[in-house]
Amino acid sequence: MSDNLSNKSNNEEVDLGQLFNAIGRLFENLFKFIGKLLKSIFEVLIIALKPIVQNFKLIVISVTAAAAIGFAIDKISPPIYSSDMLVQPYFQSKYKLANNVDYFNALIASENYSELSRIFDIDSTSAEKLVEFDMKIGPETPNDLLFEYNEYLKEIDTTLADEVTYEEYIENRDILSGEIFLINAKSKENDIFLSLENGFRKTFENEYSKKLKRIRDSTILIRKAALKVELRRLDSLQNIYFGILKAESESNKLSLGMEGMFPLQQERIPTREYELFQEELKVRDAIIELDRELIEESVYYDVLSGFEEVGNEAKDFENRYF
Repeated sequence: MSDNLSNKSNNEEVDLGQLFNAIGRLFENLFKFIGKLLKSIFEVLIIALKPIVQNFKLIVISVTAAAAIGFAIDKISPPIYSSDMLVQPYFQSKYKLANNVDYFNALIASENYSELSRIFDIDSTSAEKLVEFDMKIGPETPNDLLFEYNEYLKEIDTTLADEVTYEEYIENRDILSGEIFLINAKSKENDIFLSLENGFRKTFENEYSKKLKRIRDSTILIRKAALKVELRRLDSLQNIYFGILKAESESNKLSLGMEGMFPLQQERIPTREYELFQEELKVRDAIIELDRELIEESVYYDVLSGFEEVGNEAKDFENRYF
């Protein structure tokens, strides 16, 4: 029996030895792999840096020359002036505005100065000074964005509304999601910007916007006519109730005069004077709101802030060259 125990102990020692040897070989292979990987990375870096080191002088000379040439060109080039205009389009004219900004830039790129001169009512010499137009979303507050998000949720299906978070909506909205837009104009002439506003005014009055305005105006007129009919109906009901109250009042006087001789029980006819008055106020408020909408949006756009009479010189790299 002791021989069996001795053999079992020897077998366990052999198994443990084999296990430790396997673990040792595993770590050895791992360290070899890491070493080879680091060696490969260093070799790639050395190969990549070798041309730079070998041509260091040439690279320094090239960079210095490019910087000097760029500085000279910047000094020689005429200054670029910039000016901004804030606009609020109505009746979906913002789509035409975005399209026209791209069209104006295409005319500048193709040097079609005669067409630019016609659009903006400026001479060809001034048209040649135009550099670029840019359109961005205007200033927005967090409350504006939250209101826009709530309006968006009302327009889409309820099943989709639960899946679109506020953060996702803000991240995925495009430039035309805004209501106020910033128009930036760049020119080599600093006193041209006021003349450019006339060209943008034509942008907003397009056929589609005119159609939407006609539909809106007609809808308001129809709704006002219906509200006025309702107002006349309420007025007629009020006159009827006033007649009933007057008749009851005269009847009560007769009842008091004859009470000693013939006791009478006069029943009061129920009326809804207060409810009618409240309903009349609601109808009149609705008419006032329609009139307000008609007055406030009687144009195709509002210029919240026009181009400056004299533009500001664009000294930063982005505004001068991009």
